[in-house]
Amino acid sequence: MTILENYHQWLQDFANDPETVRELEAIRNDEKELEDRFYTDLSFGTAGMRGVLGAGTNRMNKYNVRRATKGLAGYLLENPENAKRGVVIAYDSRRCSAEFAKDTALVLCAEGVPAFLFDALRPVPVLSYAVRHLNAAAGVVITASHNPPQYNGYKVYGEDGAQVGPEAAEGITRIIRATKYTDCVLMDEKKALDNGLLKMIGNKEVDDDYIAQIKTLSINPELLRSEGSKLHIVYTPLHGSGNVPVRRLLKEIGLTNVAVVKEQEMPDPNFSTIKVPNPEDPGAYEMAFKLAAEVDANVIFATDPDCDRLGVAVKDGKGEWHLLSGNQIGCVLLHYILSSKKKAGTLPKDGAAVKSIVTTSLANKICESFGISIFETLTGFKFIGEKIQQFMDKGDHTFLFGFEESYGFLSSTFVRDKDGVNASLLVSEVACACMAEGITFYDRIQQIFKEYGYYVNNVVSTTLPGKDGLARIKEIMGGLRAQPPKEIAGLKITAVRDYLKGTRTENGREEPTGLPVSDVLYFELEGGNWVCVRPSGTEPKIKLYVNSNAPEKAEAESINAALCEAAKAMMA
Repeated sequence: MTILENYHQWLQDFANDPETVRELEAIRNDEKELEDRFYTDLSFGTAGMRGVLGAGTNRMNKYNVRRATKGLAGYLLENPENAKRGVVIAYDSRRCSAEFAKDTALVLCAEGVPAFLFDALRPVPVLSYAVRHLNAAAGVVITASHNPPQYNGYKVYGEDGAQVGPEAAEGITRIIRATKYTDCVLMDEKKALDNGLLKMIGNKEVDDDYIAQIKTLSINPELLRSEGSKLHIVYTPLHGSGNVPVRRLLKEIGLTNVAVVKEQEMPDPNFSTIKVPNPEDPGAYEMAFKLAAEVDANVIFATDPDCDRLGVAVKDGKGEWHLLSGNQIGCVLLHYILSSKKKAGTLPKDGAAVKSIVTTSLANKICESFGISIFETLTGFKFIGEKIQQFMDKGDHTFLFGFEESYGFLSSTFVRDKDGVNASLLVSEVACACMAEGITFYDRIQQIFKEYGYYVNNVVSTTLPGKDGLARIKEIMGGLRAQPPKEIAGLKITAVRDYLKGTRTENGREEPTGLPVSDVLYFELEGGNWVCVRPSGTEPKIKLYVNSNAPEKAEAESINAALCEAAKAMMA
């Protein structure tokens, strides 16, 4: 159908929904807005759906949620016995999250698929744990992670607790496309409860077991006992779902000096104290820094709304604060896990770490020094989750740690997505280990750089919204494939990885990348530097990842700055 046909179809289909009709009537003469809302369907991929809230086929709304859920139910019912295991549903603090979660549950019930619905906010890692803990067939979490307030999203998880992979996403999409919006019905809530199809999950069914399992991830519990009283933490949940589980975990491991940013403690769908609820954004820490000065804190934690990511700020020896990058946090945790296990004689010979291709190469150097294998995946923590399952199925490696540069960390196998609660435990323990040595957390990072070389990583994002933006992103990627550069900022390109073709080309010779197909280009440069270009899977952005290294900080930063400028020019 054309844009206008789609528009009028919605006015007809949802004529009994006054709020939707009002919103659509208000844009009747706005051609640009009509085009953006109706030129396509909100895409459903391996990250599920994510988009701006509003009426339209290309917006997050209850009708797209119901249609996606009917698609999920249809996919699960291709194996009816499996579908009987049900679907676990969680949600965060965003606008419409609770409503979307209930609609998800009641559509599933109408299709005959049991639904386990959490009774209040829960983080992504708790949902991931619950799918496995309850032996469910799938999971759904309503969240848009760290996006601005006008966004919401719908993530689907498989029975292994990881986000669904490409094959499952394609199967769900196939059914969604064959489904009319008007075919999606809700079961009456009381009827669903009475029939046993809808089951509410309270405080005890999952949370206690999850927290107990997280506590087993401590490497040196005695450090928490001996040094914990000296550790002063400021924590901000950024109005999200981390408030309860992070604080509970810290309390139960004996860390009582935890000050919470009161203004950001409670759920707030408008995230009114911050521009974006993103722990990567320095602006998100303004209130935390103020509180840290009042209580003389050593470390600051910030979790995003669905608490799958953790941001950290630490003091140096002069009392100045440093907001750590995801790469820095990940490498400190990786080094701590490996060095502690080696010292204790518990480092397994088949140990393995996993990171995404756009995560720092410093992790490779660290693993190499400990004789530990490191595996690389495409961006998206679902691929790290898949790798964990492969290790367990084959029995060839013991998973030790996985991370992404975008503040996602995991050291467990009972959760299959990044876990801000897990990360809070590990960072706390590293901070205690540093205090026991008489150094700061910041000092530890400098020690690692001194040993392995200085690594600098930057991400440059360009937002290109709407239909025109999508076309421009495709044009940029197509141009780079048709005429790949020979050098960037004077550094020779030694190999090109084209993940869409599935090839790595070096000196005219092609070999397979061994990873799934994805619209990503990765330019390997001399000296172990690299630049990666990829469209975002969840936002209208094209992203440049720039990695440089050198023995000294100034040289690594100079190389990175030059690469960033040259790479941005490639996008023009």
